[in-house]
Amino acid sequence: MELHDVWFVLIAVLWTGYFFLEGFDFGVGILTKLLARNRPERRVLINTIGPVWDGNEVWLLSAGGATFAAFPDWYATLFSGFYLALLMILVCLIVRGVAFEYRAKRPEENWQRNWETAIFWTSLIPAFLWGVAFGNIVRGVKIDKNFEYVGTFWDLLNPYALLGGLVTLTLFTFHGAVFTALKTVGDIRERARKLATVVGLVTAVLALVFLLWTQVDSGDGKSLVALVVAVAALVAALAANQAGREGWSFALSGITIVAAVAMLFLSLFPNVMPSSLNGDWSLTVTNASSSPYTLKIMTWCAGIATPIVLLYQGWTYWVFRKRIGTQHIADAVH
Repeated sequence: MELHDVWFVLIAVLWTGYFFLEGFDFGVGILTKLLARNRPERRVLINTIGPVWDGNEVWLLSAGGATFAAFPDWYATLFSGFYLALLMILVCLIVRGVAFEYRAKRPEENWQRNWETAIFWTSLIPAFLWGVAFGNIVRGVKIDKNFEYVGTFWDLLNPYALLGGLVTLTLFTFHGAVFTALKTVGDIRERARKLATVVGLVTAVLALVFLLWTQVDSGDGKSLVALVVAVAALVAALAANQAGREGWSFALSGITIVAAVAMLFLSLFPNVMPSSLNGDWSLTVTNASSSPYTLKIMTWCAGIATPIVLLYQGWTYWVFRKRIGTQHIADAVH
């Protein structure tokens, strides 16, 4: 296996980790409006991800940085063609981070309600737009012979990509509901399980249609295996949620995300960004990659730093592993 193939796999792993972790993160943000009935319950939801949300976003920075260094032409075409959509995501992530930090800085109800509304929208919009972006990457976009995007923003809003956006939105919401059930106690835990069942059924229908569409359009034997794993894991996650096995349900919903992302990258390889105008103009792992020397240096750096980051983030989740409820919110007690 060539180094550019290795880095394609590593970038796929980084995106998979990001969607696994930030997926429930976004889902919990969406649930602050769909599940929480009052301010103490919203505080419970926010507190479940409070210690980890910023660490989850490191995976996005790593994926973007790895793409820039390993496949500069892919990075350039992606960010120029998807500029407006990616800018919207970036703004949402900035506002979302500010909302988490500033929500409790003042006691006024309007102040806190406005920041909580910001958390909801800045969780929902990226959850949808990431699906749209990856749907377009897999489907192919208008790239000319100079490897430049020549389409418009409206070309990105095609049925396949929009369906991909709905899949990521519902899947992340389901993932977040299962995580909420895993991390909370009392009535909010039971309502999270019930909501997870409803959202999960909707997700199953949308995901099946989207993944089958992907398989028919650009899949092969390997992607078919990933499709089967994703669907089976989602069904099993729903069953585990019904049985009250939140830990198993969360693990299985995570496997669904991992398998679905793996299917997209398997369908994409050896392309990194197909051209819908002419297959010969597609960006591939070969023509979009950096020099072998650059990839070699990157491989050594990643091999040293990655285990340290994984150990630290795993330790963070272990420290904050306990369940919480409204009884742990000081204002609610009084």
